[in-house]
Amino acid sequence: MNESNAQESTIFQTNKWYEQQREAMVLDQIEQPTDGRTAITNKKVLAAMREVPRHWFIPKEYAHATYHDGPLPIGHGQTISQPYIVAIMTELLHPQLTHTVLEVGTGSGYQAAVLSQLVQQVYTIEIVQPLGEEATQTLSEHGYDNVEVRVGDGYRGWPEQSPFDGIIVTAAPDHIPQPLIDQLRTGGRMVIPVGPSGGIQELLVLTKQKDGSICETEMMAVRFVPLTREKD
Repeated sequence: MNESNAQESTIFQTNKWYEQQREAMVLDQIEQPTDGRTAITNKKVLAAMREVPRHWFIPKEYAHATYHDGPLPIGHGQTISQPYIVAIMTELLHPQLTHTVLEVGTGSGYQAAVLSQLVQQVYTIEIVQPLGEEATQTLSEHGYDNVEVRVGDGYRGWPEQSPFDGIIVTAAPDHIPQPLIDQLRTGGRMVIPVGPSGGIQELLVLTKQKDGSICETEMMAVRFVPLTREKD
């Protein structure tokens, strides 16, 4: 490694540099975006985005791009979502400190870490075993004690921990999974991208009514990796 590369690597590894980059990310991409996006206004969500170090949840080779405005690869054909998407999905969930939340699609654990700042308990499911194991280790090492990770098929949810006050799905099925609807508490909200694999999907907010019916609101066009199922 030459001197300039060594210096660059050192800069990327300083907490102060990361803090500055994270503050710029929240301010420019989320709180006061200038590209026509809807600004995130929930102060607790903004605080969580400022609090959780995104660089803990990505491969080291992408350290220089940690707080850039876009998704990043995390291995096994999966990605960590764009920071703005994490923020808006979190805001749309309407998280409360008394809530128990299910996340489908743990990935690297970043979304779960953000949610952990805002709710009482997070249950999160990842179908890719190495990712689930890595996320478990990362979350444990950094003290996210109110997050529990399971390796398994997120389409089926986590019935023994239901009902959930909120469900957030970070991969796109081509339809809304009925098990997740069944596990949503009356009055609860689900934030989920739905649409074709490899195409544009619609980010939906679902609210469960007293009679068990679902009120569905379309929010915005998004692009997620497909929700992977276990083979029967």
